Amino acid sequence: MALNGASVAVLIPAYNEGGQIGAVLQSMPSYVDEVLVVNDGSTDNTAAVVEARAAIDSRVNLINFERNKGVGAATSAACIWARNRRHEVAVMVDGDGQMAWDDLEHLVRPIADGRADLTKGNRLLSPSDWGRIPKIRLFGNAALSLLTKIASGYWAVADSQSGYMACSRYALDNIEWEELYHSYGRPNDILVRANAANCRVADIPIRPVYGVGERSSMKVGRVIFSIAFLLFRRFWWRMFHKYILRDFHPLVFFYLLSILSFTLSVPLLVYVLTVFAQTARLPPIATLSLAFLGVTCLNSLFFAFWMDMQVNAPLAVRPNEVFAIRRQISIENESTPELSKEQELRTMSPPDE
Repeated sequence: MALNGASVAVLIPAYNEGGQIGAVLQSMPSYVDEVLVVNDGSTDNTAAVVEARAAIDSRVNLINFERNKGVGAATSAACIWARNRRHEVAVMVDGDGQMAWDDLEHLVRPIADGRADLTKGNRLLSPSDWGRIPKIRLFGNAALSLLTKIASGYWAVADSQSGYMACSRYALDNIEWEELYHSYGRPNDILVRANAANCRVADIPIRPVYGVGERSSMKVGRVIFSIAFLLFRRFWWRMFHKYILRDFHPLVFFYLLSILSFTLSVPLLVYVLTVFAQTARLPPIATLSLAFLGVTCLNSLFFAFWMDMQVNAPLAVRPNEVFAIRRQISIENESTPELSKEQELRTMSPPDE
């Protein structure tokens, strides 16, 4: 059953989620047309649980990886599958039960209505939800969100580490899913590639869910540096693909000028400090040159930021549009009679023991 005439696929990368994946599949909303679980080389009973569910729910499909390839590789395979199936909306959901189905329609509707090409959950829009997120993750998320804004060009998007995403057929067709980063930097990489494809993005408020399923094995201190390095590389990839290869924009020159100014200022700074340490006096010409390079570096950098913001501003769905959609969904749900228990469960059965 399509939502607003748009076929919806839910894509679930799963690694050792045998304890939760059954409940996730059993509670799948009825308007979802197809579900794909990519079993990423699990060593538990994940595949068996999904196969049992597929036997009683024809919407459920399964792809098995022989070995663990990473969540990015599983997402890549799932999105290619959804692209080949020609779904209008594909939603990425984790298999650990930590993404609320109540938020699913809020992610799907902006795409089904033609207002966005990519929607992503944001757990940080409501201050009341901040206390639910572990402090170390909140800090790491804030740092990576800032870097992702710069790397992706989506300056109005936050909570970059949220993997609860939905994409349109346009995004499925135009993002290079085959090249997606294979590890925990998957959401960041998707945003960068979406910007290069000129996808319109909407930040959707969602409710963070913790204390469900297995404890995450991700170590924030370990992955933050690898993701930061990924974002550094993807930033230059976007500059080349968006502003040189596909089109041209002079902001590239301002970024390069800021780098050149910084590079020249480093040895000059060392020289000025060395002279000052030996004579207790600053060499006037070198000091003025250092000041000039510093001002040039900062001015060029912030001017490039500003131009990048202006270019990408039309790609951000405004918050008032998002809240208008959420309000409309709420009004429709309140005015729609409750489904009978038989209708609600016509494609579902009680979870397997």
